Amino acid sequence: MRSRSIAVLSLAAAAALVLSGCAGGAEPEASPTGTPTDMCSSVASSGAATDAVTVEGTTGEVSTLAFDTPLEVDELQARMVDEGSGDPVAAGDFVTYALSAFNAETGERLDDLGYEPGELLPVQISPQNALGRLFGCAKPGSRVVAALPASDQTAAEVYVLDLFERVPTAAWGEPQTAVEGMPTVEIAESGEPTLTVPADLATPETTQLGVLKKGDGETVLPGDNVLLQYTGVLTDGTVFDSSWQRGVPASFSTTGVVTGFAAALEGQTVGSQVVAVIPPAEGYGEAGQGSIPANATLVFVVDILGTQHATQ
Repeated sequence: MRSRSIAVLSLAAAAALVLSGCAGGAEPEASPTGTPTDMCSSVASSGAATDAVTVEGTTGEVSTLAFDTPLEVDELQARMVDEGSGDPVAAGDFVTYALSAFNAETGERLDDLGYEPGELLPVQISPQNALGRLFGCAKPGSRVVAALPASDQTAAEVYVLDLFERVPTAAWGEPQTAVEGMPTVEIAESGEPTLTVPADLATPETTQLGVLKKGDGETVLPGDNVLLQYTGVLTDGTVFDSSWQRGVPASFSTTGVVTGFAAALEGQTVGSQVVAVIPPAEGYGEAGQGSIPANATLVFVVDILGTQHATQ
């Protein structure tokens, strides 16, 4: 897939947060807003280009497009092919999706993404972003054909996109037996966790983990990009970073975090909630960072919402 295809349609989460080290870094974008009416009115209109495309195949599976080439595309167009069921998506929802892309001039298939586990992260939909422009207030299970005009860098392109399902913004896995002596977690109605650190918590030699919920999704591999919620505290309970407080999940690579935080992600499954106690040597060590003092033991609770394998 070429650069514009990824830029326009991979739609990395609006709150993408590339962390340098662990949990410090750029502030994510605010959650988008918009009523159901806004979502419906944001969708691009159908036109001669999308009307000329025939889609063959079942929603949720890789499709084939048929159209006469070259297909002229003078503006962004979108046409609903199959309407899903259930409640329409709303602004701020995180959703899973897949796409097949074709060159509008030659009909060449460019790529298929999202039909295999771990190929795409869930993304946030809003009236202001590309996914919102193409799906609008669609229901899960919908299929759309879209046409994008040429740019200075690329030829016009045609896509078929499948909208799969909403993704919760908190871990949904099966509750597990808590590990004795580890920090405890209380969950608010919103899903936000509160960590309580035992007064006698000992600093481990290596990062200690406790799985609080076991998800049924894809396994996070080294180097993956992950979508998650997290709260980090010092051993005195002071919160030094939290995606929950920013109001939107974070997204970053497991190679862009400290060793202990990566250990809390790699090997875990999507939908899981993990508590981690990270010693200074696998955190920020003698240097510390920002509000994290030198030689600090760190405690995190992490909800893993999605993963995109680095090889994809």
